Amino acid sequence: MKNSELAAWRPRVVALDIDGTLVDHEGVLPTEVRRSVRRVTAAGIPVVLTTGRSWHATRPVFEQLGLPAGPAVSSNGAVTVAFPPFELRNVITFNPADVIERVLREHPTAAIAAEVVGEGYRVTRQFPDGDLTGTIETVTVDDLAGSDVSRIIVRDPESSDTEFIELAGRLGLHGVSYSVGWSAWLDIAPAGVNKATALAEVVADLGLTAADVLAIGDGRNDIEMLTWAGRGVAVGDACTEVRAAADHVTGCFAERGTAQELDRWFGGRRARRRVPEPSRLAS
Repeated sequence: MKNSELAAWRPRVVALDIDGTLVDHEGVLPTEVRRSVRRVTAAGIPVVLTTGRSWHATRPVFEQLGLPAGPAVSSNGAVTVAFPPFELRNVITFNPADVIERVLREHPTAAIAAEVVGEGYRVTRQFPDGDLTGTIETVTVDDLAGSDVSRIIVRDPESSDTEFIELAGRLGLHGVSYSVGWSAWLDIAPAGVNKATALAEVVADLGLTAADVLAIGDGRNDIEMLTWAGRGVAVGDACTEVRAAADHVTGCFAERGTAQELDRWFGGRRARRRVPEPSRLAS
C-alpha cells in the first residue's frame, strides 16, 4: 500500500489486551488511558477487550472503561461473551487429563487451576494472593482432570518465565495451544485457540476483516493477535519476541503507550492528519 493509502487507513475495530496494556500490574487503569479509550467509543468504533483474564476478571475493566454493549474475548480466546447483559457466546473446551499428567511429571510442585467460566477457578493447590479472582475451590488432581475445561493454568512462584518456557518445550504439548506469561505462568487452551482466532470471529460478525483491526498488547499471548491484525502494536515494555511480532512499538506503560497509539487515530484533528509509519498494511 502506498503512503497516501496508508495515511487514509483508519481502524474500524480496536482490540485491547488488559494487563500491561490497559492496567498496570496492580490493576490500576490510568486516567489518560481511560480517556483515550472513550474517545474511540465516542467515534463509534467497537472496542473489544481481548485478554487472558477470565470473564469474571475482565468485567470490572469493561465497566471501568464504560464500554457500550458488545463482545469481549477472554481466557486467551477460549471464551467469548457479549455484555451487557451477559451472554455467553462461545466456549471452547478440551480434556485436560493428559496435559495435567505431563505437567506434574515434569514439574511436580506446580499449582494447577481450571477456569469455571463466569465464577472462578478449581485449583489443586493455593495460588499466590491476587493471581486468581472469583470463587476458588481446592480439588484433587483427579477431580480437576475428570471433566473438560476451557483452559488450564500452571503456576509456580518459585520458578521463572524462562524455566516455564523450557517446561513447555519439554512437555511436547500437542492438541492444545499454550503461552507463557511474564512470570512462571503457563496458560494451556484448546488446540488452535488463541486471541486471534476468537477475535477473527468477532470481527467477521461485524462484517469486517483483520485489515480493519488495530490491536494493542504486551504479552506472549498477544503475538498471534498482533500478527493477525491490520496494525499490531506492542507496548514498549513487551519482551523481544512480542515487539518483533508487531508492526509498531509504542511507549512503555508508564509513558501511557496505549494512549499514545489510540490518540494517533482518535486524538483530534492533529492526530487524524498524522501519517503513521509503514506497517504490514504497506506490504
